Amino acid sequence: MSDIPVIQRIVAVFWPSFLTSGIATGIFFTLFDPLDLVHIAGLPETSRIGVYTIGFFLFWLLTASTCALTCYFRRPCHPDRKPEN
Repeated sequence: MSDIPVIQRIVAVFWPSFLTSGIATGIFFTLFDPLDLVHIAGLPETSRIGVYTIGFFLFWLLTASTCALTCYFRRPCHPDRKPEN
């Protein structure tokens, strides 16, 4: 296992994904009106703030999963394997 503390690995996933989701939310809702999206989706009445909140957390989930996969796939495939002489 890595010598990096668990909390540091968690922060390495959630902090960049938080920043990226904030930017993505800003860009997305600059282009699309939240109330139009609710109307098109046929969802019950939801306020703009509610749609912003849902959108932010969906973007955060998406970016956190991509950050987590990046951290997972950068690990060596066989950490215990020693080179053969």
